[in-house]
Amino acid sequence: MSRLRNWTIAFSCLCAAAFVVALVGDLVEAQVTQGKTRAMKTSHWMAGVMKTHSGALRKGLSSAPADDKAWKALEISAGLMNEASYVLMADERCPDAVWANAVEKTLRGGSASLLKAIEAKDVAAAKTALGAMSKSCKECHTKHRN
Repeated sequence: MSRLRNWTIAFSCLCAAAFVVALVGDLVEAQVTQGKTRAMKTSHWMAGVMKTHSGALRKGLSSAPADDKAWKALEISAGLMNEASYVLMADERCPDAVWANAVEKTLRGGSASLLKAIEAKDVAAAKTALGAMSKSCKECHTKHRN
C-alpha cells in the first residue's frame, strides 16, 4: 500500500511539473508575440518599423544617395533601427539569450555603426554596417520567427 501511495504522489508531482512547464512555455511565447503591458504585437513592430526601415536602408544604399535629403532619410531609418533595439527589449518581450544577444549586441551595435557611417556620408562603411546589423534578423528569426 505504501508503494502505491508513493507512486501516486510521484505521478501527481510529475503531472504538476508538466503543467508548470507548459504554462511557462505559453508565457514565454506571449512575451515574444506581444509585450506584457503594451497593446502592440511584436509582429506589428517588425512589419511597421523593422521591415520598412531595413528595406529603406537597403534600397537607399544600393547606390550613393543623391543629396542631403536622401542621406537624412537614411539617417532617420538607421536611428529608428537603433531605437528599435530598446523597444524590443522593453515590456518583457525578451524571452531568452538568443533574442537578447541579437537585439542588444548585433542590432544595437550594428545600427549605431550604421548611423555613424551615414552621418559621415560614407557609403562603403554604411553598407558594411548594414550587413553587420542585418545579421541580428537571422540570429533572432532562426529561433523566434513564427
